[in-house]
Amino acid sequence: MGSKIFEFTEPVKEIETDILVAGAGPGGTCAAIAAARSGAKVLLVEQGNCAGGMVTQGLVGPFMTCYDKSGEHMIIRGLFEEVVDRMIEKGGAIHPSEVRKKTAYTSWIEKGHDHVTPFKTETLKLVLDEMLEEARVKVLYHTTFVQPVLHGCNIKGAIVFSKAGFEKINAKVVIDATGDADVAYRAGAACEYGNNQLGIVQPATMFFHISNVDSAKLEADIEANKDNFYRKDGVNYRSFHWWVEKARENGDWDFERTSLGLFKGVDDDEWFVNTSRINGVDATNNESLTYAEREGRKQADMIFRMIKKYVPGCENAKLTETASTIGIRESRHVEGDYRLEVDDILEGEVPEDSIMVCANSVDIHGRFGPKSNEYLTMRKGEYYGVPYGCLVPKKIENLLVAGRSISASSEAAGAIRVTPPVMAIGQAAGVAAALSIKEQCSVRMVDVQKLRQLLKEQKAYLGEV
Repeated sequence: MGSKIFEFTEPVKEIETDILVAGAGPGGTCAAIAAARSGAKVLLVEQGNCAGGMVTQGLVGPFMTCYDKSGEHMIIRGLFEEVVDRMIEKGGAIHPSEVRKKTAYTSWIEKGHDHVTPFKTETLKLVLDEMLEEARVKVLYHTTFVQPVLHGCNIKGAIVFSKAGFEKINAKVVIDATGDADVAYRAGAACEYGNNQLGIVQPATMFFHISNVDSAKLEADIEANKDNFYRKDGVNYRSFHWWVEKARENGDWDFERTSLGLFKGVDDDEWFVNTSRINGVDATNNESLTYAEREGRKQADMIFRMIKKYVPGCENAKLTETASTIGIRESRHVEGDYRLEVDDILEGEVPEDSIMVCANSVDIHGRFGPKSNEYLTMRKGEYYGVPYGCLVPKKIENLLVAGRSISASSEAAGAIRVTPPVMAIGQAAGVAAALSIKEQCSVRMVDVQKLRQLLKEQKAYLGEV
């Protein structure tokens, strides 16, 4: 860990920037936009061909809740809300205020699924590109992070690779938004992989979309089976389990899952399918990822054929697309100045140095087998806070982490890994990076109260402390 991969014997092209953001997922994209709007020169590198990461390349949707626990107030705002509003203007999303729990848009789930945001993947790609361009962020797609440039414990940039060859990016601050803490890990920061105690990570999922569905007929089947609609703690919903059981009896369901996760999309005939499950996937290993994506496509094909054959309204359904990358829920968690614990979430703790607040529940899939789902909601309060220290890795200077790999226990990460919190964390990381340059201090020494004030000026809601 942290050792040099190789030495460069030939000169490489050098690029100068204030802030380098590695990874253009929801967190990295928001970090780049926020930093650029704060006056910094920003370079965003992404190994894929678009911004959005899991929610575009991975087809993960809808956005989970951005409201408080009671569902009364929208509390994740700022850049997240701007993205949603801009998609709505293009006809590509439904505002979360219009989407309530226990409906087709939430796959009829109750807890933790009030006020989700259905959206169109292609609209999101376009909106993110527009916002990056307007903020004058330099974007390099098809560019892979290779290794950090270090002077002792100070990160000074990174080596990246593309078809143009190797390039050295010199930066005053680096934001690791790779999702797997690749920059932090290769810089020598301590990381936990998944749940170290149990030696496992959450399973991966191959999301896919279907269209040409008679949604009225499908939803009528749910209504007709409400008395048969087993629900445990509001989340182990078993929707369409009556058809899964029938398919299993007929030899058409060779899969340990007992229900279907169907989430209605923006168009009346379109549905997001979140049902596949691949256990033991190591998102930091290319062989494991290759297996997961091939297995995921096999599962998607089997699930779709079952849906088309058994679920009313899906007789003429079409499989529109499978995700171009497997949906990853968990990999590395960096060791930061503060570690978010599950009790912080359940007790509704809002520390004075919180850089965002949310009410997302702890959602852990498949930890104890394919049928396992653990779902924990807050015991106190309407929301909890994520402290700035969760973004600051120990030992390494001028490096911030944004996204699912921030400093958090495996259980706590099960709550803040979803898109709205990740986007809010990214916005905070971008503003903090720009502030550190302006104040000529390390990111570790940023005045968090000044950071909080700047975030509020950018329409972020930070609660009352």
